[in-house]
Amino acid sequence: MHEKKTSCLLGLTIIVLLVLSLAGCGQTASTPADQDAATRTITDMAGRSVTVPVTIKTAFSTNPIGAIALYTLCPDKMVGWNYELRPDEKKFISPEYQSLPNLGGWYAKNTGNTEELLKVKPDVLINLGAINNTEISNADKIQKQLGIPVVLIDAPVTGMDKALEFMGDLLGEKTRAQELADYCRNTIDDVTAKAAQIPSDQRVRVYYAEGPKGLETEPDGSRHIETLQVVGGINVAEVTQQGAGGMNAGQTPVSMEQVLSWNPEVILAWQENQGGFYQGIMSDPAWQPIKAVQQHRVYRIPNAPYNWFDRPPSVNRIIGFKWLGNLLYPEVFNYDMVTEVKNFYQKFYHYDLSDEQAKALLSQEPAAN
Repeated sequence: MHEKKTSCLLGLTIIVLLVLSLAGCGQTASTPADQDAATRTITDMAGRSVTVPVTIKTAFSTNPIGAIALYTLCPDKMVGWNYELRPDEKKFISPEYQSLPNLGGWYAKNTGNTEELLKVKPDVLINLGAINNTEISNADKIQKQLGIPVVLIDAPVTGMDKALEFMGDLLGEKTRAQELADYCRNTIDDVTAKAAQIPSDQRVRVYYAEGPKGLETEPDGSRHIETLQVVGGINVAEVTQQGAGGMNAGQTPVSMEQVLSWNPEVILAWQENQGGFYQGIMSDPAWQPIKAVQQHRVYRIPNAPYNWFDRPPSVNRIIGFKWLGNLLYPEVFNYDMVTEVKNFYQKFYHYDLSDEQAKALLSQEPAAN
């Protein structure tokens, strides 16, 4: 009888232990184990350790460079823009994304709208562009202030493929990111190979005219002149860089006398609706002695939805390689530019251009007096 009681007690104990064990398998999302599984720690491209959600559903860029990249990669995850879209930008951006709010950003003298950002609470903030001590410090401050992870991504124009691949891994968009990264990489490889064919004595001397009077420009080494250097053009400007290397650094003031002494063969200029002096260069008597003006080789830079050469220096510059190479050295960069532009806009901007629209974007005949 005693043995039967002992056996029954032992069996009951085993059953209780099994029940408790099975109960442990049903942990809720609030348990530490599941909380840990909901996040991961990554190393961003500045070498910072950042804890982000495993699944990122929403994202916001702290600057226009990243906003453009986000739109090309995963527009459905954007919670807003960090600037007001211009009419030329809206023309090529899908209507459902035009209405996203302007939440400000941390670039130039701008500051993000922290109150509105905290309302929408994106899963991650992205800072795409040049990485330096200032950007690292700002990212740390913003992250602490908002309680939202900030990820720094380095994006030189020749490293845009790596930036997109990093973004794809971060945002769970690997397949799409790889498609865009491959396009960037193949374009850069092709363009640099073609540029290497140009003899040094046949390279075109170019002045990049920025600002409302055309008397601001960039020195060699500035990220804002990279497109010209990649396609084998010669930057005539012998100046030093202004600012600390951020998106709005550069635009070094120069004199009319300096531009006259450089006497460029080609001038690239912003259009007036971008704050430039394209029309003025051809009509102002002070510019008439310059070779580029006399030979009608002053060109406006396409800028719809974004500038193909610079500002903001994002993925829009990739099509700029083909455009500028074809403009300066058509025999070497012998692309069918209508096809190239249509392909780029469909792939990056989710927009199917007509032939007429592509030709209008490319209407870069030398300006007439």
